[in-house]
Amino acid sequence: MRTLPVLLDVDTGVDDALALLFAVKHPSIDVRAITCVAGNASLAQVIQNTLRVLDAADAPAIPVAGGAVRPLIEAARSASHVHGEGGLGGLELPSTARLPEPVSAVELMRSTLMASDERITLVALAPQTNLALLLRTHPEVADRIERIVFMGGSASVGNATAVAEFNVWHDPEAAAIVLDSGIPIFMYGLDVFNQVSVEQDAAAALGDGKDPLGRIVGSLLSNRVALSEDATLTYTGLIGDAGAVCALVDPDALVVERRPVRVELAGYGRGQTIVDRRRYSGEDVLHGGIGNWAVVDVALDVDAERYASLFLETLGLSA
Repeated sequence: MRTLPVLLDVDTGVDDALALLFAVKHPSIDVRAITCVAGNASLAQVIQNTLRVLDAADAPAIPVAGGAVRPLIEAARSASHVHGEGGLGGLELPSTARLPEPVSAVELMRSTLMASDERITLVALAPQTNLALLLRTHPEVADRIERIVFMGGSASVGNATAVAEFNVWHDPEAAAIVLDSGIPIFMYGLDVFNQVSVEQDAAAALGDGKDPLGRIVGSLLSNRVALSEDATLTYTGLIGDAGAVCALVDPDALVVERRPVRVELAGYGRGQTIVDRRRYSGEDVLHGGIGNWAVVDVALDVDAERYASLFLETLGLSA
């Protein structure tokens, strides 16, 4: 069976952990390296979470390296209100003997890409600071990248703001650099991210079961987040970033359109991904005010039950 070589860039919180488990366990995915960036938690915490999740997955030795501690311009910030102070929703994983590589994320990405005899797919499940630094520092690697699949953005509503999704909002300049790189791009945004979930009873059964991996997955799926102003904690069961990895092996479960996309860099709309879904040109095009937009593949709908089943079956946790 031919495997897909991938390089994962993560800010390991709850859903990155689910994505790592899926990527390591799926037989068609060959994880060549993992790079870490601050986002859902601090960089140091992200690195530790990543190494411990690899232990939980009984993963082979995969090089892991730390990268950017903050966005290109903004101050460091995290999503601890969603992922908890430790980044894993209160889940405590055992300490690990794995160690990160003694090189930067940018260097690990560069060396992995350049040493490969085939192009590698970059899967960005985090703010894209590491990717932007890579492309600015080592533009020669672009020819070694098959495409970039990123979890981020939205063609509808946001979550960090009314219009901006967290990963892009966290470092919009980085996202803009990646979008404008000319490398083929696939955007797995909130339009599909918010659909794929595991039912609460199933997650609870996993968390209470005897399978060690099932207990970890059940705990991660059961992480409750505040979805309203009164801070009511709500079960979502979202597999989140893991859905973007599912897209690597089952793209037919998605409705995808090739659309112009840009990142807003100013005002309240800062961090918004504007996806032009018009069928006909508007006044901005007719009068030369649109500028250059990246044209990318955008996931707009998903067979949510199919991805939820794929996720659980890959981890050996299907009913």
